[in-house]
Amino acid sequence: MTTLVFILPFLLFYTVLAIYAERKISAFIQDRLGPMEVGYYGLAQTVADLVKLIQKEDITPAKSQAALFKIAPIIIFTSVFAGFAVLPLSASWSGANFSSALFFLMAIISLDVIGIVIAGWSSNNKYSMLGTMRSAAQIISYEVPLGLSILCVCIICQSLDLQEISFQQSIFYDKPQYFLGIESWGLNVGSIGGFLSWNIFKMPVLAAAWIIFFIASLAECNRAPFDLPEAESEIVAGFQTEYSGFRWAVIMLAEYGMMLLVSILGAVLFFGSWNTPFPNVGFVKLATWTSGTPGTIASTLWGIFWLVSKSWFLVSLQMWVRWTYPRLRVDQLMNLSWKYLTPIALGLVILCGFWKIFFV
Repeated sequence: MTTLVFILPFLLFYTVLAIYAERKISAFIQDRLGPMEVGYYGLAQTVADLVKLIQKEDITPAKSQAALFKIAPIIIFTSVFAGFAVLPLSASWSGANFSSALFFLMAIISLDVIGIVIAGWSSNNKYSMLGTMRSAAQIISYEVPLGLSILCVCIICQSLDLQEISFQQSIFYDKPQYFLGIESWGLNVGSIGGFLSWNIFKMPVLAAAWIIFFIASLAECNRAPFDLPEAESEIVAGFQTEYSGFRWAVIMLAEYGMMLLVSILGAVLFFGSWNTPFPNVGFVKLATWTSGTPGTIASTLWGIFWLVSKSWFLVSLQMWVRWTYPRLRVDQLMNLSWKYLTPIALGLVILCGFWKIFFV
């Protein structure tokens, strides 16, 4: 609960920055200027849009299921927001730390599809219903390779505890660590720390797992090239067609919140979580200096800084992909999940299992 108290204002602040950043990133990619008129370099454009959005009339269609129509955005946002409760922010700030945190996270964020189905059905709009069916099919399909890629990390780390997985990539971990899955090389990765302790470098198979995780997370967030549920050229605006004003803003807040959530999760599982990327080399103890002593304020601040920095990089990567690649067709979307990502992810799970049994 304490974590959520701090996450909510940060999430609002992050969304304002992310919308502005996406406009600028898309403009730079497409050789345009982006927002420039409102505020210096267009910095106040997003704030002005939010003020205008809040002032808009909250319209409920006459023949809709009014109660369900109004509660659907809250269900979507709550399911995403609750996932932040179990994320570790630093060595001494673990959030709601329990042994099955990763299982809880995957279970709670999957509930957003219920809110999406309710939003589209209760609108009594054929376009909204079409977007809802697309979204439900997409999210359910891509949860399979997403879950399998996460399972690869669970097999290697032998834990569902996100803080335990974070510590295994840290210089503070007091158990033997492995490089490329082999301890007998004589390389004490634990004392060196830095990026050598990250799962994606300790176990190269997890690099392929991260690629699957990243592609599937784009589909989970309804981000291009997987934004079929809200393909404006085909179905107006997807399941949120009938929403306006504040309720539409809540749906968009949930989308940007999901982007941040999967980015933080990806950083925790594959890129060292709150740990520094700098290793201890010789007499230069960069890993120690940029981590602090666990339990201190410096350690907490360093941990939050590294985790947020890695997450922002992954969010920027999502934005870059959106404005670079064209939207897929529905059949291509499903083929990618069931014919390619899921079989490859299953193969990686089997490979990680054999590696853990025979080499570690």
